[in-house]
Amino acid sequence: MKAKILIFSCMCVFLSFQNGTTSMRGKPSVDLVFSDPCFSQNLAFESGEQLTYKIFYNWHFIWLSAGEVTFKVIDDDDQFHYQVIGETYHSYNWFFEVKDYFDSWVQKDNLLPIRAIKSIKEGKYQVYDDLTFDQTRNKIYNERGKAKDDIREKHNFQVEGCMYDMVSILYYARNIDFSDTSEGAVFPINIFADKETWPLKVVYEGKESHKKVKGKGYFDTLKFSPEVIEGDLFPDGAQAHVWVSDDGNKIPLIIESPLSVGSAKAILKKHEGLRYPLTSMIGD
Repeated sequence: MKAKILIFSCMCVFLSFQNGTTSMRGKPSVDLVFSDPCFSQNLAFESGEQLTYKIFYNWHFIWLSAGEVTFKVIDDDDQFHYQVIGETYHSYNWFFEVKDYFDSWVQKDNLLPIRAIKSIKEGKYQVYDDLTFDQTRNKIYNERGKAKDDIREKHNFQVEGCMYDMVSILYYARNIDFSDTSEGAVFPINIFADKETWPLKVVYEGKESHKKVKGKGYFDTLKFSPEVIEGDLFPDGAQAHVWVSDDGNKIPLIIESPLSVGSAKAILKKHEGLRYPLTSMIGD
């Protein structure tokens, strides 16, 4: 199991930065007015926030504790520096060792990414990917190789509209107001990763109360079903399921994702530095 599977699910959980939705399950389409995709006022988080998730992998009906993923928000003058670290536990490394690092820098005044770097080591696979965003000219400059000192590819990509990377879309979307969203609405997501734009969909499943989060208690939540990319890791037509705290913080609490072999789950282990009290927690 790869930690990036759960990291990817975390990124895909939230609503699109585009306007409008399409219909699903026979329900009429729902028109929603979001803020300008090139501008967002941050009301959901602050510097110093840190979220840690414990990752589990289901293998032949046995849940294995595989590793952890930690999301940090760091103050960097007029920017936020988002940092994501995913690592397997030492006891799991005999099966598949993972050390993944994601860093994204965004402007505080609009939450648009300026630069995004990922450095991945998963078993024998290694990749270093450095993106620089020119949001004014809708261009992305990319350097890619096995490591920072081993760049083998350089690319310039033209994209449509303001674009986000896998990490920055998470924090942007936490500032979207879900209060008038109808159950069953479908939201498109476009993120730039691995040399291309990924068009995916997220279904808003509605509110779910008294959702148990192991080790934390019961929560009022918002539930989403993000589409995942078909291929070697995910079966055709697969959808993940994500429960988000129904409060001002809008933090993911549980992420469940089917895999081509087995399934994976991430559960919030600890949190600190939240902007607001976790009022969605309703009991132990």
